[in-house]
Amino acid sequence: MIKKTTCAFVAGAVMALTGQAALADGHGEITVGYFLEWPMPMMAAKASGAYDEALGMKVNWVSFETGTAMSAAMASGDVQMSVSQGVPPFVVAASGGQDIQVVDVAVSYSDNDNCVVSAGLEIDKDSAGELAGKKVAVPLGTAAHYGFLRQMDHFGVDVASLQVVDMAPPEGAAALSQGAVDFACGYGGGLARMKEYGNVLLTGDEKEALGILVFDVTSAPASFVAENGDVVAKFLKVTADANTEWNSNPSDEMLAVIAEQAGMDLDAAKAAISTMKFPSVEDQLSETWLGGNAATFMKGVADVFVEAGSIDSALDSYEDAVNIGPLSAAGGS
Repeated sequence: MIKKTTCAFVAGAVMALTGQAALADGHGEITVGYFLEWPMPMMAAKASGAYDEALGMKVNWVSFETGTAMSAAMASGDVQMSVSQGVPPFVVAASGGQDIQVVDVAVSYSDNDNCVVSAGLEIDKDSAGELAGKKVAVPLGTAAHYGFLRQMDHFGVDVASLQVVDMAPPEGAAALSQGAVDFACGYGGGLARMKEYGNVLLTGDEKEALGILVFDVTSAPASFVAENGDVVAKFLKVTADANTEWNSNPSDEMLAVIAEQAGMDLDAAKAAISTMKFPSVEDQLSETWLGGNAATFMKGVADVFVEAGSIDSALDSYEDAVNIGPLSAAGGS
């Protein structure tokens, strides 16, 4: 999806109070951004009206094509919360001075972003040191770039010894198929094609254990969270309940509703959601996610963006860009 790759941000976007003021004045509604063709359990709750009921107000839903557009809409006050914003556009917005916060982990999809080694080399995680001196295709300035650096560091491969070529995932897949590169890193459809010609070094679970994450967040302006923490907590509770229902019983009936809400046919929705994981509130609050590692991960991504010239500078820390208060309240802790 486009939202995974976009790093540009509308410069100079200034926080406005339109949406917050409307809520404070008792108009009784908020606007939430989301993505079509990105099936999630929360869509079943959206369809049932569970959010409106729990919040005691009307929730207006507006679809976006990029996480960058979500950032701009939250900066203007047109949108109060965004569901499943990608980490790269969130990091770009926060690094650019937008007062924005992560309030939960919307979805994890660590197996959807990886590096693939040509089958002909017969290199796996136990012999990854043999990658030294090889040629690799990497989409520079993306979360995949950061994941590549972390994997090479884990395997003790000096990046300076590699010939790194900047390629978008589809081009990287083509180069791998033609033998023009020894391994390639990417995500989405490009990664799927790469896997036809080689093997991954680490599974998604193995990467997560090392702190190499691939996830989307629910985000909101910090001022909105500060002034409406109870609203945010209620919203996150509905999302968590939908995730729990899906994780425990991914029924065909629920999938049908999710697919309809996502604007997808049933088979496409089933294929897409099968690659996703929806962490419990307890897991999200752990050190692996929002309890510590998420902020560290965002700092790493930001530093890669600076190096690649995608953004001018990174924050010293992204800890203030993560607010676990509402999620803790939603989980009853």
